Amino acid sequence: MAIIKAFYGIRPRRDLTERIAALPYDVYSSSEARKEVEREPLSFLKIDRAETQFEEGTDMYAPEVYQKAHDTLWNMLEEGLFVKEDRPCLYLYELTMNGRAQTGLVACASVDDYLNGVICKHENTREEKELDRIRHVDVCNAQTGPIFLAYRRNAVIREYMETAKKEEAVFDFTSPDGIRHRGWKIEETGMIENICQAFSAVPRIYIADGHHRAASAVKVSLKRRKQAEEKGAAKEKEYDYFLSVLFPEEELQIMDYNRVVTDRNGMKPEELLEKLETVCKIEKMNGTEVPETPSEKGAMRMYLDGSWYTLVIREEYKSSDPVEGLDVSILQKRILEPFLGIIDPKTDQRIRFVGGIRGKEELKKMADACQGVAFAMYPTSMEELFAVADAGKLMPPKSTWFEPKLRSGLFIHELQ
Repeated sequence: MAIIKAFYGIRPRRDLTERIAALPYDVYSSSEARKEVEREPLSFLKIDRAETQFEEGTDMYAPEVYQKAHDTLWNMLEEGLFVKEDRPCLYLYELTMNGRAQTGLVACASVDDYLNGVICKHENTREEKELDRIRHVDVCNAQTGPIFLAYRRNAVIREYMETAKKEEAVFDFTSPDGIRHRGWKIEETGMIENICQAFSAVPRIYIADGHHRAASAVKVSLKRRKQAEEKGAAKEKEYDYFLSVLFPEEELQIMDYNRVVTDRNGMKPEELLEKLETVCKIEKMNGTEVPETPSEKGAMRMYLDGSWYTLVIREEYKSSDPVEGLDVSILQKRILEPFLGIIDPKTDQRIRFVGGIRGKEELKKMADACQGVAFAMYPTSMEELFAVADAGKLMPPKSTWFEPKLRSGLFIHELQ
């Protein structure tokens, strides 16, 4: 059963919260991160992407860059830009986008739950991305970006959260992208115990976003456990837990994660359409207006040579297998690989992945620029994500896109 715990949270001084909060480190290129820190010198990116404090061209993986992240974080705490709680707390974190709100519980989740499968994953991780965050967490002695977790609906937990939200918020601001962020602190011992007890009845929780951050936190924990055992000082420490925000499934929405292939593999448009006809029912859409996201599973939009089409997968190519039955799996297996030559989407330079937040117009623009072809997907559902994770399987790369993105810097967990 799921184990969560309160922690001595470090968070921005209230009047600086809006200035410090930043999008996750991995949504920015190095140049974009530099521009953001220039725009807002207090941005948490100066810690999460500390190369922004060095001359352009500095190796972002250099030891001095990680040391700079450490020094900046703890200097900001010493200067009073961050504050540390005097007791273990839980928090609520609400994000509102386009009128739809989702509220998560900010807590520390158990590394052992990750190792024994109570915390389920649905994606592979890449070693080079893990190594970066391992160094960052280890050198900073803190987890600075929360892992986005999901759990199945639970009426008891919902009631506790609704009660906690009746208190005054500890921060409330709207970020430049129009997302409203609100947070509440839960410090009453009885309430904390009740919430942790309620989660102990939750059989599984699921990584929605942040697989690399989770894997990195676990590897830092295992490293420190080994060091402690060698010194004969092994006992439970803060590094046995990692910073998380846990959301109920009913409040989450997965957006489409779309694909652009930068050429047509030597085929003329009519040749590609002929091949597609063997796998899909095809209907050319009227006019040039950018279409809406497909309205049902098994359907997708395709942009090819100036026109949009609706593709509906033929029944014989559908599957009840939790992975093989995903629309992104069918697209890869039945279209991208055999027709367009995309054998390994993780490494092939001819494929681009485009989050649904960027819109269908971006797909059209990208496909026109390279005379390629774009596919707009029906979003993967939360139930599909749960089914894949429950089966102990992994989704294809870039199967889910969650919005809104959690901000880094709002909550920090010291490893001590």
